[in-house]
Amino acid sequence: MDNNKVMIVGTGNVGASIAFALVNQRTAVNEIILTDIIAKDAEGEAMDLRDALAVAPSYVKIRNGTYKDAKDCDVVVITAGVAQKPGETRLQLLRKNVNILKGMIEQIMDSGFDGIILMVTNPMDVMTYFALKFSGLPSERVIGSGTVLDSARLRQRVAGYLNVNPKSVHAYQVGEHGDSEVSLWSLADIGGQRVLDMLPKESLEQISEFVQHEAYDIIEKKGATYYGIATCVAQILNCILNDEMRVLPVSSYDGFSGTCFGWPSVVGRKGVMRRLDVKISEQEGISLQKSINVLQKAIKSVKM
Repeated sequence: MDNNKVMIVGTGNVGASIAFALVNQRTAVNEIILTDIIAKDAEGEAMDLRDALAVAPSYVKIRNGTYKDAKDCDVVVITAGVAQKPGETRLQLLRKNVNILKGMIEQIMDSGFDGIILMVTNPMDVMTYFALKFSGLPSERVIGSGTVLDSARLRQRVAGYLNVNPKSVHAYQVGEHGDSEVSLWSLADIGGQRVLDMLPKESLEQISEFVQHEAYDIIEKKGATYYGIATCVAQILNCILNDEMRVLPVSSYDGFSGTCFGWPSVVGRKGVMRRLDVKISEQEGISLQKSINVLQKAIKSVKM
């Protein structure tokens, strides 16, 4: 395709923030099309974003449109769905959002779309699985935002404890983007020095717990989370469109478990090029299997 054209489905807090993040950085994206079930909302967001172009770091065409415009898009980012309410788990959202997703995917595919789907709507891993099922696209071209945000939270928190820049922390959250996610401490390092050798066990446990629960804290305080995930999605989009072949813990299909979950993967222009064969500790393996079990149960709970 190579138009570097992106459609964002859903112009609520997350969708609008993704567009805003793209406008405010030097990006590979040439054109952004916004679409929403409330058409005037997408139109208003496009107008507001265009007002930034005279002073933004790069020029991006921005307009509102419909699913028909997906035809020649390189990536369709799906953020639409029922929002997570305070106290509600991501998996409780599931049945509502899978039904909404089915209708969206059908219309996107009817346009002649042949690019990459990037799923952001929660519960994101299960939604990624159903986007793959409904679209019929190759599995490498249906990607979820995975644990990219969770890993960013992990790196930020470790950096705070050790007084380094979070960009210098190499660490991953994996598994479900949700309550069962796992911190891979056995692989975490700063400049080659293992985080396990730098922080006591209780600090590691505090960090893991914080990362697992921060989304709930933010939702309780301000109603929703969107800046963090928007910036992470902008990073994934740039990685795809620039063919960066970076390792990101995106969610994609795992043939062994029959689920999609966040795992360190090489991401480029064709989507997920490969999921890395990462050696983890026995305890991390047990925790990851528990996370996979949660996702398998959630997938089975949806009667389509």
